[in-house]
Amino acid sequence: MVRVWDPVVRFFHWGLAACFALAWLTAEEAQSAHEWLDYAAAALVTLRVVWGLMGSHYARFGQFVRGPGAVLAYLRDMATGRERRFIGHNPAGAVMILALLLSMAGTAWTGWVMAEPERAALLPTIVAPALADDDDGERGDGWDEGAVEEVHEALANLMLALVVLHLGGVALASIRHRENLARAMVTGLKRPAEPGDVA
Repeated sequence: MVRVWDPVVRFFHWGLAACFALAWLTAEEAQSAHEWLDYAAAALVTLRVVWGLMGSHYARFGQFVRGPGAVLAYLRDMATGRERRFIGHNPAGAVMILALLLSMAGTAWTGWVMAEPERAALLPTIVAPALADDDDGERGDGWDEGAVEEVHEALANLMLALVVLHLGGVALASIRHRENLARAMVTGLKRPAEPGDVA
C-alpha cells in the first residue's frame, strides 16, 4: 500500500462532509448551529485551497486538475469502461472537487451575508444591482434579502446534487478498479500503481 491522502486532505474531506450534512439538517431548526457550521465549512474550504497550492503531492491542484480535453477524454473512456486508474484524483474527480469547493464557498458566503444584512454592502457592484428589488420599498438601498436567500438555497441544492454525483462516481470507480475509495479516504492508503495506471 502507498500513502496517497495526507491527514489534511482526509480531515478536510470528512470535516466538510460532516459540516454540510449537519448544516442541511439544521437549516430550519437551529439557526445558530447552522451559522457556525457555515463558518466551519468556509474555514475548511480556505484550508483546502491553501493546501491545494502548497500541500503534499497528491493534494496539490497542479497534480490533478486537467484541461477540458483530458476531462472529456476521461469521461468518454468511463462511458466505455476503459478509463485508467489514477493513484490520485482522476480528471472527473478533479472537476467534482472544484465544483464542490466553489458551490460550498458560494453557499457559505451567501449564508454569511444573510446573517447580517449590512454585509450586503460587501457584495460586488456587479451582483448587488441584480439582487436589488426597488418595488418592495422596505429599505431604500435596493437590498433584497429574499434574493440572497434564494441564491443560498440554490447553491445548497446544487451542493447536494454534486454530493450525490460524487458518491456515485466513488462507487463506480471503486467497483471498476476493485478498490475501496471511501476506505482510502479514511486510511490515506491505496494499492501501488500497476501497469497502465496513472501515478
